[in-house]
Amino acid sequence: MELLLLKQGTIKLITNCRTELVRMAEVMSQSQIVDEFLGAKFGSVKRYGGEGCESLLVAMDRLIERGCSTAGLSNMIVGIAHRGRNNLLTVLLDLPAHLYFRKMRGLSEFPDGCTETEGFTGDTFSHYFQSVAKRYGEKSITVSLIPNPSHLEACVPVAAGKTRSKMQRLGEGDYREDTTEGSSSSSRNGDFTCCVLIHGDASIVGQGIVYETLAMAEVPHYSIGGTIHIVVNNQVGYTTPSDRGSSFRHCTDVGKSLAVPVIHVNADNPIDVYRAATLALDYRQVFRRDVFINLVCYRRWGHNELDEPSFTQPLMYKAIRARQSTADKFVSSLDSNLQSQVADSCSKWRQHLSDELALSESVKIDQYVRKGDWSSVRPPERRLTVWDTGFDTDKLKSIATASVATKDSTFQLHPTLVKGHVAKRLERLATGMDWATAECLAIGSLMLQGRHCRISGQDVGRGTFSQRHAMLVDQASGAIDVPLNRLADASGRLEIANSILSEEAVLGFEFGMAMDQPDRLCIWEAQFGDFFNGAQIIIDTYIGSAEAKWGHQNGLVLLLPHGYDGAGPEHSSCRIERWLQLTDSSEVEPDTDMVNMQVVNPTTPAQYFHLLRRQLIGRKFRKPLIVVSPKTLLRHPAAVSSLEELAPGRHFQHVLPDPSAPQSPKRIILCTGKHYYALDEYRKAKSIKDAAIIRVEQLTPFPLHDVHAQLAKYPNARELVWSQEEPRNMGAWSFVEARIRNLLGLTGVRYAGRKELATPAVGIGSLHRSEADRLMTDAFFS
Repeated sequence: MELLLLKQGTIKLITNCRTELVRMAEVMSQSQIVDEFLGAKFGSVKRYGGEGCESLLVAMDRLIERGCSTAGLSNMIVGIAHRGRNNLLTVLLDLPAHLYFRKMRGLSEFPDGCTETEGFTGDTFSHYFQSVAKRYGEKSITVSLIPNPSHLEACVPVAAGKTRSKMQRLGEGDYREDTTEGSSSSSRNGDFTCCVLIHGDASIVGQGIVYETLAMAEVPHYSIGGTIHIVVNNQVGYTTPSDRGSSFRHCTDVGKSLAVPVIHVNADNPIDVYRAATLALDYRQVFRRDVFINLVCYRRWGHNELDEPSFTQPLMYKAIRARQSTADKFVSSLDSNLQSQVADSCSKWRQHLSDELALSESVKIDQYVRKGDWSSVRPPERRLTVWDTGFDTDKLKSIATASVATKDSTFQLHPTLVKGHVAKRLERLATGMDWATAECLAIGSLMLQGRHCRISGQDVGRGTFSQRHAMLVDQASGAIDVPLNRLADASGRLEIANSILSEEAVLGFEFGMAMDQPDRLCIWEAQFGDFFNGAQIIIDTYIGSAEAKWGHQNGLVLLLPHGYDGAGPEHSSCRIERWLQLTDSSEVEPDTDMVNMQVVNPTTPAQYFHLLRRQLIGRKFRKPLIVVSPKTLLRHPAAVSSLEELAPGRHFQHVLPDPSAPQSPKRIILCTGKHYYALDEYRKAKSIKDAAIIRVEQLTPFPLHDVHAQLAKYPNARELVWSQEEPRNMGAWSFVEARIRNLLGLTGVRYAGRKELATPAVGIGSLHRSEADRLMTDAFFS
């Protein structure tokens, strides 16, 4: 469905609404003045101004005001790329202009010394963000513009995820399970919270993340009650004309795949823009579905103010340069009294910007303030911390029991689960618990402590390897049950979010969920470790760098199944080397929690239990946690833990000692993850008595002193080996070698592993087996 708003003298419809006319003229004129002021004072800087789309602020002003005063919204989450961002922030969202001017003068947005004390590096001024409470009479609305990287549409799912989290905190966006297989979301989300996304015309059709996010709009556990999309359609990509940058007639045709209504409006007619915004909000509030506004406008300059667009669009820019600005044209259509009011406010606005510019030369930022729920969060210390993450064992037993209990006797569980999953879970508490049980106990214990938990990804309810079964399905009716949500005395809730087959948008959504509050455990599980490749932009621009750029901590957990078991080039490796390269872990400063993210490769269920709890319990800071998670270890008979290992007083161990080490070994083998079990099995099979195997469970922050303490147990050892199952140009080798040499001062460490490969693993079974054999002989005998 498309709703065409044609130019039809609509100014007559609201000529009596003089206040609205003045307000529209003011916001457009102030937007134009911002661009002119920046051009005069910072002419050599790219500003990505709003000239040509000044009426975007008319639409946003109307959405905010009507959303608060009429629709009853208390929160609006906004995502926008570069175009017009400065204007929106300074004119409508009350960002002090002197902060912008400081950045444009090359000064920091953080207090002096924050680079050293908190690791902040800052970002460009065109990525600024803001959260502000706007009052309309007795009502108020908090508008939050989230930070955005230069990957223009990356903020789209992040804003959506933050919106859902905000909804759940206000009692919307419930944690309910689908009642039947294949059912769709019917909850009335969005009474108090709305997401507004502002796109570029070229990026909305070119970036798949937009379509992926649209595809989640009606999916249970991802629905946010409809998003209002505004497309700043300035009819040109970077330098490519619109007729060559898309196969669509309209850039908003991407919304047709979901029957999303599109309101096409001429941005040169601000009154129609005002009406379009009103209609879009009203539609969203009635139907709780996405809606598009196609704001057909232009760029006064090129891609940025230093670009020359007429190189490739000579005819378009000949017409643009002969055109009166939207703001000036609108003001000239008003009567003299209204023009006088606008002129007076513009004069005051210019003086305000001049005052702010003068202030930027002297003002200092005294402290970095975290707001709201994040006010209690602190920067990490320059040491490696350990937190008691154990939990009462009797309560853990009750969690295990509840996790396999159906809601009533009529619920028909699959017979395989009755014999396996249900029957064996309680047995494993006595004989040795597996990975899935440890995960269940960690989540259940957090729920008992009032924390909400969410696991998202493709088929996570069951688990890729049919190991989790946190979501049970009635074989007769298709009804879905999450047993942990009936856990007695638990005030926390578990949300099992089975996602669409998307990585980038879903991972961005989960980052946004975790961005909103520090006390929710958000987990994204990849089907296989290398599936994160499809979400690399979110990883690079948000997960790995959000804290350094914007001061935003985030506790998102990524589970990346990894392990060489003959699966071939894909689905063997989670590319550990890439994650380690993305960390800012120092080669010369040991044992500090001041890193951008944690990369761990745990080998026991108990270690995994403590890792998940460590994200929320004890610590005053939040860091993304990258778990190199298992495939074969999920059911490996040796990869089990006792209940006592989860008890109070226990914690995650950065390094695990060798439980079977000889008294005086000649060789020490360092390794990480699943590879330990292959080494240990080979050592036992060959009755090798001169080698100790030490597991480095946490790769970053690198646990120097824990590694040193284990090495010190074997003073007579003559050889140190790093053994890994990944190829030499992959895995953790290059990362740990530098630290062993620089921090431990040991130059004789030897590599034992696969040779360099172009692919993560070979695809020939016989070659894989011969490689696996050679790994063992290299580690123990070379």
